[in-house]
This record gives sequence, structure tokens and C-alpha cells, in this order.
Amino acid sequence: MSHHYPGPDFKFPNGDPRLNFTDLFLFPKNGDNSKSILILNSHPSDSLNPPGKTMAEPFSTTALYEFMIDTDNDNVVDIAYSVRFAGDGGGAKTATVRRITGTSTNRTGNDGEVVIEAAPVSTGSEPKVTNSGDYRLFAGWRSDPFFFDTLGALNNLKFTGTDFFAKKNICSIVMEVPNSKLGSNLRVWGRTVDGSSGNWVQTDRGARASQEPFLAADQKIAYLAAEPANDGQFIPVFAHGLQHVGGYTPEQATRVAGLMLPDVQTYQPGRPAKYPDNGRALTDDASAHFLALLTNGKITEDGVHPHTDLLADFPYLGPPHTA
Repeated sequence: MSHHYPGPDFKFPNGDPRLNFTDLFLFPKNGDNSKSILILNSHPSDSLNPPGKTMAEPFSTTALYEFMIDTDNDNVVDIAYSVRFAGDGGGAKTATVRRITGTSTNRTGNDGEVVIEAAPVSTGSEPKVTNSGDYRLFAGWRSDPFFFDTLGALNNLKFTGTDFFAKKNICSIVMEVPNSKLGSNLRVWGRTVDGSSGNWVQTDRGARASQEPFLAADQKIAYLAAEPANDGQFIPVFAHGLQHVGGYTPEQATRVAGLMLPDVQTYQPGRPAKYPDNGRALTDDASAHFLALLTNGKITEDGVHPHTDLLADFPYLGPPHTA
């Protein structure tokens, strides 16, 4: 382990922004507590390292985007919703969703039962929504709901209240799922799996906001390839960063790191969402929660607020911003 704190690392896995998992949201469907909304965001429209715009193609056709769901509190997957995109030389055009049961994380690309097939991908302002039985799906570009003063974070946590994501877009997969297909007491995370080499290899994963870029440090690659059940191995590197930034004692830092891992969101379907206790709503200030832990309470917010372009109904995320 490095003996200095390197600061946040926002580089994309394998240098491909389409493989970059960014955020996971879990909350009850508005007006219907018998269904849940699952949102996996990836591929930001703008890059910090290197700076500039990313590619227009929303999703990789040689990758899987997966909601990983543990139903018995052992941090091992029991149910996965795996999304695979198909298209031509112009990029991803349709999405197929498979429901995979069992504890294996190995993939062939055609595992499980198809629950949504050939759903169109959205690239414009009007969302293309697909209904299939009790399921509903949106996949495509939307306004990024994440709110955070990223440049302030890079400037030694000197925040100015400037929202880096105010006019940024993100590629979203939004699913409406019956709670009967989920379970009652869940631990959930998202991941991307790259199959471009001929083998399916996990390239990114996460659930709790901001932890990995700030605290995985020189174990970032190992962290992204790991599974939550084995996250205890990363407590020392998290604790090292917490000591440096928050001024914790070694014992305190180890305890707080243990609260941050495993990297999952707990969620009881039907209950109101409130991060980090039960899922995550689109307006929850997850960054403020993280900053308070990172700095040992010295900084409890960055002065940035939830976005005002959110929708009251599916797919809940606002239309993408135009250049």
C-alpha cells in the first residue's frame, strides 16, 4: 500500500467510459409500493481524466450491465438482472434483459431467462419505454441526477457550491420490477462486465456513492474486480485514506471503514427510500453522507442541491441536455 494519500481517481475502467459504473438508485414506484425502481447509471457525457466529452454511443455492445441482488444477507448474488445491448456499426440499438438466479458471477452472455427483449435504446429527449409483462425498461441518455462539486473535491475539498453535473448527461438503465421478483430484505450493487476479449470480465462495480474513487487508491483495479463478500480485504486501504483526510486514529479509521464496506445498498422494497439506510432516492444527498464520513464530520456538505429536472413518473430522470 502507498504511504501517501493519492486523492480521488476518476479514470475510466479500461479507458472506456461506457464501462464506467457511476450510480445506483433504488426506490419504490411512485404510487405503487408493490413495485420498485432500479436505476444503474454508467458512461458520463464528460470526462475529467482526460478532460473533454466522451463518445456519443451510449452503451457497449460487448458488455453486460447488471443489477446484482443478494436476498439472504451474505453479500453474494442470488438474483441478477443482466442487460445486454445489440446494434450495428452505429452503436447500441436495442437492449435485452435476462433474469439470472444463483450465486455464480461467471457469464456466457446468454445466461438466465429473457424478461425483456429487443427494447429500443433512447438517444433523444423523448424516452423510449418498453413494457414486458410486469416489467418496464428504459435505456439511453438522460440528464445526470448526481449532484456534487467535483472540482472542489479535487481542490483539496475546498467547495464553492458549483455543481459539476448540473448540465451533464448520463447513460441510464431504469427498470420497474415487481417486488415479488426481488425479495424482502436485499443487498444490491451494480456492475459492468466486459466481453470484448472473448471472456466476460468484471470491470467496474459499486453501490455506495463516491467511496471507490476517493478511497480505493492503489488497490482500485483489485477493488473493481472484487465482490462485496470479499470487501473486508479493502478495510486497510480505506482506513489509510480516512486517517489522512479525516484525522481519525487508526482504530477509529478501521471502524469507519468497516461501516462503509461491503459496498452494497440495503433495501427493503415497499419502504420509503432513504440513503444509506434503505436504497437511494434521486434527491438523496449521498455525497454529503460520504463527506461527513471522509472528513470525520469536518465537512458535511458541498453546497450543491438536487436537480430540478427530475420527473414524477417513469423513467424519473430528466431529458438529456443539448450541447
